[in-house]
Amino acid sequence: MLTKALANIGKYMLLMKSVFSRPEKRTVYYRQTIREIESHGLGSIGIITIISLFVGAAITIQTNFNIENPWLPRYIVGVTVRDSLLLEFSSTMVGLVIAGKSGSSIASEIGMMRVTEQIDALEVMGVNPAAFLILPKLIAMVLFLPLLCAISVTIGLLGGYLICLTSDVVPVSDYIYGIQYVFYPYYLTYAMVKTAFYAFIIASVAGYFGYRVEGGAVQVGKSSTRAVVLSSILILLADLILTKLILH
Repeated sequence: MLTKALANIGKYMLLMKSVFSRPEKRTVYYRQTIREIESHGLGSIGIITIISLFVGAAITIQTNFNIENPWLPRYIVGVTVRDSLLLEFSSTMVGLVIAGKSGSSIASEIGMMRVTEQIDALEVMGVNPAAFLILPKLIAMVLFLPLLCAISVTIGLLGGYLICLTSDVVPVSDYIYGIQYVFYPYYLTYAMVKTAFYAFIIASVAGYFGYRVEGGAVQVGKSSTRAVVLSSILILLADLILTKLILH
């Protein structure tokens, strides 16, 4: 088991070396990156919006339930919701959702190209298939996922606002005051940095599993599943490590 894991790590590092080699024609990579941003970035705004809206509302209700104390000011709910979304929920939630949505798509797409010998055809044409297929996806994810995280934070706060507006959880004025109370811009930077790391993990791991697939369509499906599972585990591990390093 350990030998196989080390072998996969070595193959992954060699693949990343090929991915970051000098591109043959930059304009082709630029156009491909724009397509990937549209596919994996813009195409994910809808699901991130829906999830963040309900998560923000749920955090608001749970926070209010857990701090029902006459000695605590009501604006603490807004502060807690804001900091929870910034420090943990939005970045990790975006990472895990995109790992399931885009990670499986990337692994399946590249895997099908491998089993149908399209990657072999690119090699015969003198094109670096690793860079051509994986690098635009990686750049698109690293550029756009932090923006998705910012959208998630905004929509999550909106979800909390709406639940305050439509129920008696917390007065709206107290919730808005709590959102604005002692805001540290560094928290937003922290969330963006974490999400960029998650984006790299998702694109590179999914690209690796798709690129190294062997067999037929069944193996492509299994490879896609492995990519999502491993990406999710690595995201949670990276969350722990980055939190320790950056917020220590």
